Amino acid sequence: MSIEFHEQSVKFDAKKDSMPSVISLLTDFGPSGVAVSEMKATIFGITPEARLVDICHTIKPQNIPEAARILSRSPFYFPDGTVHIYVVDPGVGTARRPLITRIGAQTFVGPDNGTLTLALRRAQEEGWPTAFYHINQPQYWRPKISNIFHGRDIFAPVAAHLANGVPVEAVGSPITDPVLLPLPRVEKTSTGVRGQVAVAVAHFGNLITNIHAKDLESWEGVTVRIYGGEGRMTDIHGLVRTFGDKPVGELVALIGSDDELVIAEVNGHAANRIGAGVGDVVEVILNGQ
Repeated sequence: MSIEFHEQSVKFDAKKDSMPSVISLLTDFGPSGVAVSEMKATIFGITPEARLVDICHTIKPQNIPEAARILSRSPFYFPDGTVHIYVVDPGVGTARRPLITRIGAQTFVGPDNGTLTLALRRAQEEGWPTAFYHINQPQYWRPKISNIFHGRDIFAPVAAHLANGVPVEAVGSPITDPVLLPLPRVEKTSTGVRGQVAVAVAHFGNLITNIHAKDLESWEGVTVRIYGGEGRMTDIHGLVRTFGDKPVGELVALIGSDDELVIAEVNGHAANRIGAGVGDVVEVILNGQ
């Protein structure tokens, strides 16, 4: 994918642009274990007054696209100047770069592996400034670095120093080529639009697509068609306003909280019902086509 970065309008000044000590964490480490607590302990050792917020630690292991979707949404509800640590990092210890990314007034610290692709696409759409820094100043890391736990040894201390007001230029060198995921775009068709399932929400079984409300001028009377496994095809006629508009057990399509097309089973599990998952094709067919 191609994204135009508006880095020229980003200015960093440790006095004018000092950040409040709000630090968020997103990982695939799971709800138990000591990894997240060791990251938090590292942060508190550098900035004891930090306010830590857990965005999510139940990302499916190594699932970068799932983390990408969350990071395109949740961080932008935080106060300006928040530092966000993300660690979904199957390439830890390899040549992949540790990265600081500025998107608007938010700062992100994590691996340069495409996790921020959707956030950067949103920045492009919104006209937010962006800038990127390769983290390469070890004096801001822990003294001893594990090859398999950069979340604790690099990302947590770097985020803590940034939250303390250390200028981002002191921590890394500017780059202009962050890794981006090859995410598919929604296509216009002769009958409407075609996209795909972007995320399958395991807890509820909803299928969240990459089709957004803005992709069609009108959603009146549309048919949503999902192509599941083994050649299965499922049609849902019309959109509802909310899940409870239809009886329990019925498949529904609606516009979700981030203006994306969502397919759900009322009080059920749409992914299992339809036999569909991430990457499966979804079409929206206009009335009369």
